[in-house]
Amino acid sequence: MIVYPAIDIRGGRCVRLVEGDFSRETAFDANPADAAKRWAAEGAEWIHVVDLDGAVAGLSINAEAIEQIVNCVSIPVQLGGGIRTAEQAEFMLALGLERVIIGTSAIREPEIVKSLASQWGERIAIGLDARDGKLAAAGWLEQTDIRAIDVAESLTGAGIKHVIYTDIYRDGTLTGPNLPALEEMIGVAGAGVIASGGIGTIADVANVRATGAGGVIIGRALYDGRVQLAEAIRLAAGEIES
Repeated sequence: MIVYPAIDIRGGRCVRLVEGDFSRETAFDANPADAAKRWAAEGAEWIHVVDLDGAVAGLSINAEAIEQIVNCVSIPVQLGGGIRTAEQAEFMLALGLERVIIGTSAIREPEIVKSLASQWGERIAIGLDARDGKLAAAGWLEQTDIRAIDVAESLTGAGIKHVIYTDIYRDGTLTGPNLPALEEMIGVAGAGVIASGGIGTIADVANVRATGAGGVIIGRALYDGRVQLAEAIRLAAGEIES
């Protein structure tokens, strides 16, 4: 299992939200590239970046900060937030990102995702962000009645290998992941599922690993020091137990 330190960008800064609520924001790094260099120095294998402004606007807002992150580390970077067209996805890949994550368009225009997956393979992922199993879109501001597992089943069947699955109610809360929902998603989408939302302790990382997830995204718990990245990486690799 791969541990993905999260860098959420809003207004050019590295921040964390609680349940996706922009009024519940904590800023951590004025320059997101500083966070990227820190996580890379501590042994990160990947970095997970979210353009929060882009997720709401529907196009990339923080491309300059994202490019700085890509250029300052030698490890692969994946990005979500505001990527809704083939042109936007290809622009971001051209910046040097290893993988782009498509969320809203995976719900509204799945044919775009299928076409990109046929061209770019594993460099295209989908982000499925849910409340009580139902997907949210447009930076989590729009709630749908579409089941996350239905979209996952459809798009993994069309060639998508990686699904970033977020339980919105757990995101930024440090209360632990929604393991039953995660296990259900893995049952549909397989080992390419990357769990997001709620990690607050090293035991949470162990619990996600036990589900068979291919990855886990950790945000606030790393910035608060509740979880040490090096320990999480060793645990995810099976080198230690929690």
